Amino acid sequence: MISGRTRVFAILGDPVAHSLSPAMHNAAYRALGLDAVYVPLRTTAEELPGLLRGLAHAGGGGNVTVPHKEIAADTVEQRSALVESLRACNTFWGEPGGIRGENTDVAGVLQALAALDAPDTAWLIAGTGGGARAAVAAAIARGAKVAVRSRDAGRRAAFEAWARGRGATLGSAEECEVLVNGTPLGLRPGDHLPLAHEEAPRAAVAFDMVYARGETAWIRMMRQEGLRAADGRSMLVAQGAAAFRLWFPDEDPPLDIMRAAVEHALREPA
Repeated sequence: MISGRTRVFAILGDPVAHSLSPAMHNAAYRALGLDAVYVPLRTTAEELPGLLRGLAHAGGGGNVTVPHKEIAADTVEQRSALVESLRACNTFWGEPGGIRGENTDVAGVLQALAALDAPDTAWLIAGTGGGARAAVAAAIARGAKVAVRSRDAGRRAAFEAWARGRGATLGSAEECEVLVNGTPLGLRPGDHLPLAHEEAPRAAVAFDMVYARGETAWIRMMRQEGLRAADGRSMLVAQGAAAFRLWFPDEDPPLDIMRAAVEHALREPA
């Protein structure tokens, strides 16, 4: 029963209709009997700061997805070291000292790639936004070199400079054994594929931060080409569990229930 005491959490971004965060978190709240609800809110860049502050000050919080993670990092009042480093915030909540911001995407990338037994050699990362920054941070944590792909040469150069400044070692695409899609490509029908296997012939692993019913077209193609491949559902659960621990520090996230809710939703017709 939703009441005046119910804590409200939300996923803020554009688009958000595809997001399975509401299904995952609401399943967790029901299982634990928490007085909380999680909703999707499509948000413009101009609207995001006000919505984020309103949710946090009301005792709730939420997550931020594309394309607003950088704006969220500028909006929160208390940034973790990871948010400061990445300039990308995907998790926020209110505390007496102000609005807290964290990045749980890095933990999600690390868990997803560990499940794929990804080597720590060199990773080819598509994108220059918040997701790609999380992938770079994960590569640094694993000691892997990084190579970057972007349709915009200027953004790519700036991103590479940022990555070097954070301690990343740049490599060539030809030596990469892991492909990572850190872009939103795959969210919409007709999106072109983010990376081709030919760009990194040594690649044995492909990871897509995007998830979709029946998996993304890119992941299906990579698997057909013999790569160990997975879409973003495992990352979703891992980063969601990390966010849950921040919002409800006295509770353990029910991982099996959260994972089952995501898998069930991905089996449902669109």
